[in-house]
Amino acid sequence: MFRDMNIGFLGGGNMGEAMIKGLIAASLLDASQIHVFDVSAPRTEHLRASYGIRLSPDAGRLARSSRLLVLAVKPQVMPVALNEIRPHLSHFPLVISIAAGIPLATLIQGLDPGVRLIRVMPNAPALVLEGASALARGPGATDDDMALALALFRAIGKAIEVDESMLDAVTGLSGSGPGYILLVLESLIDAGVLMGLPRQVARELVLQTAVGTARMAQEMGKHPAELKDLITSPGGTTVRGLRVLEDRGVRGALLNAVEAATLRSMELGRGK
Repeated sequence: MFRDMNIGFLGGGNMGEAMIKGLIAASLLDASQIHVFDVSAPRTEHLRASYGIRLSPDAGRLARSSRLLVLAVKPQVMPVALNEIRPHLSHFPLVISIAAGIPLATLIQGLDPGVRLIRVMPNAPALVLEGASALARGPGATDDDMALALALFRAIGKAIEVDESMLDAVTGLSGSGPGYILLVLESLIDAGVLMGLPRQVARELVLQTAVGTARMAQEMGKHPAELKDLITSPGGTTVRGLRVLEDRGVRGALLNAVEAATLRSMELGRGK
């Protein structure tokens, strides 16, 4: 599917690197097929040295040489990026944007109307091939384009197609979700240390507990509430801890966090 196809990354930040590393690790692409341009020369040199990819001297040349172009710049600089690549898309590549909050309408306005567009919200676990990505097609994208994009993102985790109207919520949930989960993991590790465990022991126990619980939820196919009930004995330790979490409003805090991140994604889409 990707044989002899050059893929360009405009932007080489954390998410761009996560995709590059994942695609190479999954053997979907050879490093020589991946071209990157970023305004930070040290950043692109790091990517070249780490993964053996090729560097482009400027955004225009990157766009001209790519059959599939991934826009991996920060949302705040997207207008400048679109202006730089617009004159170089006469070959009508498939353009995939992973910039949080930038709607398809803005991308269409900033590029040639004939360009096929797909908007994607991936997340950081793509770095270890465990990403969660949601894809929304633009009006010019074909079924083949979507199949290509899904194959690209399924190489670095799970990927699903959604309507664009869902992407702000996706951003607030799975896009920002690793940050919430890492905060919980950090807190649990510190709690283990507080209770007298060596930090390395607490870390190993917490990380495996998180991995195992997620796998259990995936493979058993039950609602999390059902699984929680299975491991919560009457009058036991787990129910005592859960009561504290409920009293402290942890559930509400997570709901509010997803809501706040979703609203911020909407603000970014309006250029704020």
